[in-house]
This record gives sequence, C-alpha cells and structure tokens, in this order.
Amino acid sequence: MDTLKKIFPLSFKYIDSVANLIIGILIYLVVGILGGVLLGIVGIIPVIGLLVGIVGALVDLYVIAGIVIQILVFTKVLK
Repeated sequence: MDTLKKIFPLSFKYIDSVANLIIGILIYLVVGILGGVLLGIVGIIPVIGLLVGIVGALVDLYVIAGIVIQILVFTKVLK
C-alpha cells in the first residue's frame, strides 16, 4: 500500500468528500489531456513517433489507474 501511495499521491489526497473526489478526478483528466497534447506535438517527428506512442500509452494508463485507485479509496475498498 505504501508503494501505491508513493506512485499515486493524488489518489489518496482528495478523498474527504464527493467534491474533493471530483476535483481529484478532474486533476487526473487535465494531466492526461495536457500530456496527450504535448506528446502529440512531439509525435509529429517520424522517428520519435513510436517512442512517443509508448510514453503516451503509459501516461494514459497512469491516469486511468489513478482514477480507479482514487474511487476505490473513496469507497473504502482500499485503505
């Protein structure tokens, strides 16, 4: 559990109320959108496109996992 708290700190921070849960989810979504836009701009270069695609997939996975963990902590499935 300590490892999850180090990797996904926002998932354990915004769990006090429904409003905080929504704020935390919105933060994850904004990070995902900004990461996608930045990686899309860099991905125009053909040689780097494959590496940028892999990094983009990892950013998307981080965002989805962070939101799922945050919801699980809010519903007290994880402590």
